[in-house]
Amino acid sequence: MSRNNRAVFAVAVAGVGVLGITYSTGTLAQPAYPTKAIRMVVPFPPGGTTDILARVAGQKITEATGQTVIVDNRAGAGGNIGTEMGAKASPDGYTLLAAPGSTLTIHPSLYAKLPFDTLKDFAPVTIIAAVPNLLVVHPSLPAKNVKELIALAKSRPGQLNYASTGAGQSTHLSMELFKFTAGIDMTHIPYKGSSPALVDLIAGQVPLMFDNMPSSLPHVQANKLRALAVSTVKRSPALPALATVAESGLPGFEVSVWFGVLAPAGTSRDIVTRLNSIIVKALASPDMRERLAGQGAEPIGNTPEEFTAQMQRDIVKWAKVVKNAGIKLD
Repeated sequence: MSRNNRAVFAVAVAGVGVLGITYSTGTLAQPAYPTKAIRMVVPFPPGGTTDILARVAGQKITEATGQTVIVDNRAGAGGNIGTEMGAKASPDGYTLLAAPGSTLTIHPSLYAKLPFDTLKDFAPVTIIAAVPNLLVVHPSLPAKNVKELIALAKSRPGQLNYASTGAGQSTHLSMELFKFTAGIDMTHIPYKGSSPALVDLIAGQVPLMFDNMPSSLPHVQANKLRALAVSTVKRSPALPALATVAESGLPGFEVSVWFGVLAPAGTSRDIVTRLNSIIVKALASPDMRERLAGQGAEPIGNTPEEFTAQMQRDIVKWAKVVKNAGIKLD
């Protein structure tokens, strides 16, 4: 190699070294996630259980990171509009989705076409909590328990209206399962979320519904609604004197509802792990467990892999219920 060529080679090697040092330094200098506010999309109106739990999770993320979590309520189409927003957001960790299992695992069987694929379009973070549904009625309804409600419905076939938080939601299918098991007929009145449904229920515009416990419990405690039963196989610690539907004459009846946080598919594993760690740690704290228990919610805080497995199981489970009920939505 000539003297001139050796000089050029030396400069080139030095340049590569400088570039390598610059790249390495730049990588090390990248700020840790998150560095700005995070948007948490909730596909239902404010005041419902999804909204309540999203704000709980968001508060803990803010406390752990110093960054604000903005809850963005995007209701409509039974939760599909907001869920689609979460699925199609940039996978940078700054848009998350808080959603109920019903939207993610029931809707694939209900709708011929969905704007999202539950198992392909999301990076699950963790399930926040599981809650029972409460069978609640307006105080004017002449039914003090499940047996009296069934007798009333049989005496008025098709005349009793029941509310739900939206077509295809767990509150809807809980009542469809109740109707099928009890052999009764009632008319479905779907609402765009728990909050507007409860407003009409409390006002007496509709006589009954199944609703997630965290959103309906305060109204039961204030005697604005009467609770007839809880949907889970075991009684709820929040209302230990309240019987389950199964105990009330419909053995085998069981519905439990979970709510989780997800990121768009393609979000880096580091970001998902960071978010999972923050939420799971918060859910394990005594104050958080006490707070959720007081609302009738059981904290979960599982791994992304366990979350994915839960969704896979529930998609199969609810497909059978939807088929038996003969429900299909456009």
